[in-house]
Amino acid sequence: MMNRCIALISSMLLTLSFNGSGQESGQKIVFRLMGDSTMADKDLSGQNPERGWGQRLPSHLDSSVCVYNYARNGRSTKSFIDRGLWDQVKKDLNPGDYLFIQFGHNDSKADDPARYAPAFGAYQENLRTFIDHALKTGARPVLFTPVSRRWFDGEGRLKKDCHGDYPAAVFQVAGEYGIPVIDANAITQEWLESLGDEASRKYYMWIEPGTCPRHPDGLVDNTHTNVAGARKLVELLLPAIVDVIPELADHLEEYDFVVAKDGSGDFFTVQEAVNAAPDYCKQDETTIRIRAGVYEEKVTIPANKQKLHLTGEDPLTTIIRWDDYALKKGSTGYEMGTSATSTVFLHADDFLAENLTFENAAGSGKEIAQACAITVNGDRVAFINCRFVANQDTIYTFGPGQRQFFRNCHIEGTTDFIFGFSTAWFEDCVILSKKDSYVTAASTPEDQEWGYVFRNCRLIHAEGIDEVYLGRPWRPYAKTVFIGCSLGDHILPEGWHNWNKKDAEKTSFYAEYGNYGPGAADPRERVEWSHFLKEKDVREYTPGNILGPVSGWYFKVFR
Repeated sequence: MMNRCIALISSMLLTLSFNGSGQESGQKIVFRLMGDSTMADKDLSGQNPERGWGQRLPSHLDSSVCVYNYARNGRSTKSFIDRGLWDQVKKDLNPGDYLFIQFGHNDSKADDPARYAPAFGAYQENLRTFIDHALKTGARPVLFTPVSRRWFDGEGRLKKDCHGDYPAAVFQVAGEYGIPVIDANAITQEWLESLGDEASRKYYMWIEPGTCPRHPDGLVDNTHTNVAGARKLVELLLPAIVDVIPELADHLEEYDFVVAKDGSGDFFTVQEAVNAAPDYCKQDETTIRIRAGVYEEKVTIPANKQKLHLTGEDPLTTIIRWDDYALKKGSTGYEMGTSATSTVFLHADDFLAENLTFENAAGSGKEIAQACAITVNGDRVAFINCRFVANQDTIYTFGPGQRQFFRNCHIEGTTDFIFGFSTAWFEDCVILSKKDSYVTAASTPEDQEWGYVFRNCRLIHAEGIDEVYLGRPWRPYAKTVFIGCSLGDHILPEGWHNWNKKDAEKTSFYAEYGNYGPGAADPRERVEWSHFLKEKDVREYTPGNILGPVSGWYFKVFR
């Protein structure tokens, strides 16, 4: 009795901390999950569509929340202990961790002595064992009633007694300790009732024969959720979890789709998520969260997928990569050519990408030639904190009259690695030359007022590189301007090259203003046909003036 009183005092302090300041500033929030198959991570082999809600939980939380899922298929409170899973939790549990406990589906199986734990007997005692240790450790236990089974009778009514006494047993133990309880059973039953029998099937493992390699003969399963169902359970449970853990409210993430290689998202590939986005979106953007990983795929974003917002976790860890190159033989047996090489083809307007790397990993050399990381063929397109990694022809700004914006990006390549027809603004970017060659190759149309503008960018070079031109004209009316940029010692004093097109010296417009660093030569050293802007001219060089009114940009990237 004395031990239970001590536990009660501890639980009172725990409850106060749940409603207080939570974790210390900058400290990770840690969730450790104990439960059965409805919560567990699933094996992904054979294109398995089954997911537990605990597997999906991380995709709804930011990187300051760590989720460790110990739940396993078929476990009850008894077998979780007997099979050593509880020992692992005890070993890992730390002060301040949140311990989510959800059992009941398998405890009720009276015909299985390895798992059976009566609701008001061994089941409650096992819950108390978990709670006592958590409180003693300084962790914060949260009880969950089991999620409902999808059991409907012949008249379409949900059977609400699918778990018998187990939900009541959970509430009784929670009351003893004064610890939080989340009634997942009631929450999921309300949802199932609102949908009805037929509509709710799409969230569960109802599989038609011949449609899934994992279950070639089909499946009817009213307990376990598929990808969409696991996501829905998390969306249903999160409000209740936030009520218990208010600090979590600042760490929720909401996206239309999540891509994750570990199965915690809606899709495994970026292309699948793009394909799922609505066509010709007229209202809000479609947000696609890409979890950390290297996505080895060639991605096409067609013109009908407008207002897409792709956001990675970090450009160093979230990478879209492929390795096509111009001299590679395509499916027809002919060389691909430059235009077919891009890792990503973007043909849609009103597009935003953040925290991603776009990479062509083909390498360099005469046998490779051009190998683009991305072809940008859309208007009102923005890239924030992205990396573009390739060699020759890294970024192809394809469309005449189109407007594109790059901020805080890393762009690297060898020859003409920023090239094309579009109007493009580059701000606070790092431009890395990996060969003695040319940075830009604009092909600005004659009737287009603006070409490339680089503002406050930093031009650097790989080791041993010391003879680089700022640009050369792919087409005769090329326009490229560098303003307030740091130019490394690899930039040649003459600055610009005419690509052996003497007439282009008269028609192209290459200019600078306020650049600094060893590559910012005396104007007298630059080619005589380049320009140095006056202060009054520079006032015209603003994103709003060059790319259009700020209010007209859907994503308001000029924040």
